[in-house]
Amino acid sequence: MSIVERESMPKQLVSGTTTPLRVCHVSLTLKTGGLERILADLSRHHDRTACMPEFLAIREVGRFADEIRDAGGIVHQLKPAGRLGQIGQMRRLFAEQGFDVIHTHNTYPHLYASVAARLAGVPVVINTRHGQRAGHGWKSRTQFRWASRLVDRIVAVSDDAANLCIEVDRIAPKKVQRIWNGIDLSDFSFAGPAPRPVAISVARLSAEKDFPTLLRAIPQVVAQIPKFRLTIVGDGPERAGLVRLASELQITGSVDFPGERTDVPALLRDAGFFVSSSLTEGISLTLLEAMAVGLPVVATAVGGNPEIVIQDETGLLVPAGDPAAMAKAIVSMCRNQSQWQALGTAGRERVVRNFDVHRMARDYERLYQELHRTKRHRDRT
Repeated sequence: MSIVERESMPKQLVSGTTTPLRVCHVSLTLKTGGLERILADLSRHHDRTACMPEFLAIREVGRFADEIRDAGGIVHQLKPAGRLGQIGQMRRLFAEQGFDVIHTHNTYPHLYASVAARLAGVPVVINTRHGQRAGHGWKSRTQFRWASRLVDRIVAVSDDAANLCIEVDRIAPKKVQRIWNGIDLSDFSFAGPAPRPVAISVARLSAEKDFPTLLRAIPQVVAQIPKFRLTIVGDGPERAGLVRLASELQITGSVDFPGERTDVPALLRDAGFFVSSSLTEGISLTLLEAMAVGLPVVATAVGGNPEIVIQDETGLLVPAGDPAAMAKAIVSMCRNQSQWQALGTAGRERVVRNFDVHRMARDYERLYQELHRTKRHRDRT
């Protein structure tokens, strides 16, 4: 089923007043990850004449909470408690603060914060589904489906995620809306690809990123492109196993693991192209960042990746879990270096046109206003 993004309403404040809506974004943590990065970006780029955002972490806080505070945002954190205790804390917070909108992110906050919001009488509740929720069992899907009855809108970050909401989770199409993720382009200025056979991948080193498939492709690549090098930036539970696998494959001279870095834009500018071997994705921020810098991309055709990467126009798409196909695409990319500049330029233009953080923030603000205006109208009639 094709999901058509709802047309954006002209921006205006509720009831013609100058009072912005009070919005609380609820996430599991504010510690690390793409979702947390999006929330930190929203803290900086929400239009304060349209909404006043605050942020709630159910569990840990970390560097993204610090970024939100540095931007002048307010961060709340629950005290340790069981699930009923968490619901009680959130209900009290939502009622005391008088929020107009509760915006939950992913499944756990969707379930518990949506209950708390309805108990507190919050007018508008929405949830954003940030990925495919791969690996979730029937219990999690049942909880997601039940919690979706409590909210006014489910936002999917890709057409793929929207289709899953409708076809797998059986949510009514009129309740589902796609809003693509966006990045802050000021952090990723265009540089274009470096003229050398060096690929870079940036991700949390976790199972769903499927770095073993990428590593198993490298011997085939090096056999044909001896000067090829791969840099895998990030940390996570799979790192030790990946380092061992690289040793077993005898590719340690061709693969570098620099760990988690804070200078990712500079590292991207030193690479010739970007590669991603993920088994599942929503809208990958690292893909957007690489394309914003001007890198061609080799990525798996999963989740929202085909909505970002246009085959032969901004990069190459390959099947997931297939080392031979990955190797073939990387070799093809290396042998067609004359096309890199055109691919990178087209990628940058696509990100500017469709995946800018300001567009994402305005889309969410229009959604808040549309739903709040509808609720106020119903309350009056």
